[in-house]
Amino acid sequence: MGRFGQRFAWVASVLILLATLGSPQGTRAGEEPKLALTPPMGWNSWNHFGCKVTDAVVRAAADAMVSTGMKDVGYQYVNIDDCWQGTRDAEGNIRGNERFPDMKALADYVHSKGLKFGLYSSPGPKTCAGFEGSYGHEEQDARTYAQWGVDFLKYDWCSGDQVYRQNEADTKAAYQKMHEALQSTGRPIVFSLCYSAYRVWRWGASVGGNLWRTTGDITDDYNQMWINGTQQNGLEKYAGPGHWNDPDMLEIGNQKLTEYEPRTQMSLWSILAAPLIAGNDLTTMTKETLAALTNPDVIAVDQDPAGIQGQRISQEGPLEVWMKPLADGSKAVGLFNSGNYDMQVTADFSQMGISGPASVRVLWPRRQLGHFRSSFTAIVPRHGAVMIGVSTKQ
Repeated sequence: MGRFGQRFAWVASVLILLATLGSPQGTRAGEEPKLALTPPMGWNSWNHFGCKVTDAVVRAAADAMVSTGMKDVGYQYVNIDDCWQGTRDAEGNIRGNERFPDMKALADYVHSKGLKFGLYSSPGPKTCAGFEGSYGHEEQDARTYAQWGVDFLKYDWCSGDQVYRQNEADTKAAYQKMHEALQSTGRPIVFSLCYSAYRVWRWGASVGGNLWRTTGDITDDYNQMWINGTQQNGLEKYAGPGHWNDPDMLEIGNQKLTEYEPRTQMSLWSILAAPLIAGNDLTTMTKETLAALTNPDVIAVDQDPAGIQGQRISQEGPLEVWMKPLADGSKAVGLFNSGNYDMQVTADFSQMGISGPASVRVLWPRRQLGHFRSSFTAIVPRHGAVMIGVSTKQ
């Protein structure tokens, strides 16, 4: 196992310990964060299954997360997105629809695999797909989620505009209301704000968010993926342990990212310290998809305990270099080519704050390259990435 892989193993052990301690959800002013100390990793049903998600689909995803080795490299959340909700009972308690007849039993099954369970709702009366939202039932829904064993809540604005004024103050109040409801249950539940308006990155942590969407929806398309990722530049000061900028889920394995494009998303998301939430069918992955999702050295960059979001350090036309400082003093560097032809890309060590020679390790594929005096140059394929670790340590 390489240095990056060793770092990941250490982080994973810390996260497991924290999970067993059952820390209270959320962070008040002056407190250290208790949840999402590194970017959450897991799976979400929406990108591939949409409203066709079922109890059986979720159980199969949990099984696959274990059997494929994804759990072993850090994936842990199994999250149902929209379309699970049924009607409310006479007391107003939310129930699953006919495709989810026993949500607690499903959560118990996910937990039996050593994984965590997530759900989706909205601060408005309806979700994005028109199902029952949480408006007027925030505390009641939070209690229900806790009773079921929910560990992650994605809270998507959508119909919030129908009941809240469209301004920053009312938006913050809506998310704060659910945060306080989740806190009152005493159960640690990661809170994901799915709303990118009003510069949410500036206030997401103050209303209890552990992660917040900074972009519109991603699609299974290279250009949209690249836009979502590169729009994070300049937002790095808002990210850190317990609170993360979220450029949306991974599209790796959903057919339209081809050749080198899956490596590009995984490399960029890891340098960005972004949540790694797979959105494909885990039961039918190709070996190439699995390899892209589970490279331990790349995941170690994403999960680095320093929690620093990387940033762009150079750009020339379609050629970009991004750099992320790591806890051990080394740098993770991505050389990207969004153009239509293979091109040469150079990473200048001086732009990383490195003077003199440095050792370089390439992460796709994983091997040590040796020492380089002042820069590193590689041929980067169209829509591709070369990801390296740069260290001055001997």
